[in-house]
Amino acid sequence: MVTIRIGILGAARIAPIALISPARAVHEVEVSAVAARDGQRARAFADKHKIPRVLPGYAELIADPAIDAIYNPLPNSLHATWTIRALEAGKHVLCEKPLTSNAEEAEQVAEAAARAGRVCMEAFHWRYHPLAARMREIILGGELGQMKHIETWMCIPLPLPGDIRYRLDLAGGATMDTGCYAISMLRHLSAAEPRVVAAEARLSSPGVDRWMHATMLFDDGRTGAITCSLFSSTLLRLEARVRGDRGEMIAVNPVGPQVYHHLTVRAEGAKRRERLARVSTYECQLRAFSRAVLEGAPILTPPEDAVKNMRVIDAVYRAAGLPLRGLG
Repeated sequence: MVTIRIGILGAARIAPIALISPARAVHEVEVSAVAARDGQRARAFADKHKIPRVLPGYAELIADPAIDAIYNPLPNSLHATWTIRALEAGKHVLCEKPLTSNAEEAEQVAEAAARAGRVCMEAFHWRYHPLAARMREIILGGELGQMKHIETWMCIPLPLPGDIRYRLDLAGGATMDTGCYAISMLRHLSAAEPRVVAAEARLSSPGVDRWMHATMLFDDGRTGAITCSLFSSTLLRLEARVRGDRGEMIAVNPVGPQVYHHLTVRAEGAKRRERLARVSTYECQLRAFSRAVLEGAPILTPPEDAVKNMRVIDAVYRAAGLPLRGLG
């Protein structure tokens, strides 16, 4: 295989920025087909984005022998079902975050990927940008000293109550959407798994959080916290802060550094600001996916990592007294 032929499940709004546009720069990837529940919508989507084929349904797309990989941007509640079905059909899968509705489902996806021997990547695109590696490099380099506290924020303005992200039956909620980023950042920068101590939610409807704050504790005594929202008084805050006994690192917009970002380090009386290449996180992610499929290269966000992230998400919901997603 020299070209990966990808089919898209659904005509999702995120597909153009997350897959179609970066595929123009990643020549090993070809967006070959799309399928949606609404055939007219699928055809309009295909025409707009110059996708050559429209298939009548998700099952037909997954079964198509001319498709090598599946991009799954469906609602959260459908991630596990269609990802597992794609893996069982021998397809590689790039699945939007969060990989599943809960940790139990993530374990099922991990098992399916292992059985199939196929690449299954959770689309935490920010992890594949050089900024994510640079943040870890600064921490491991020792200039902050011993890490004491880490806090992450992922707050955006999305006051759209009818959106799928506000629907409990589709595994919605702020912690599932923006919060999974904040938790991923906290885990990546700490290089450890946190225990959720407490969580407080503000709801948009019964069971559905529009804002969440959770405090964390690590086995070695470090503390942490995450704040996420889809609609709150904090309209926009995309940030990670790491405090050590010798200094502090602040990263602004680590999830979309191609738009704008800066990395500030204060240590031992000195301050500096860094900026890295403004390459698209989605292009970095797609290149990593293609290398994994074509060359067997390792990925940073396999299902095993998704299981760990979902365990923290589940624990946050439990601590806030809210139902886990996908469990009725």
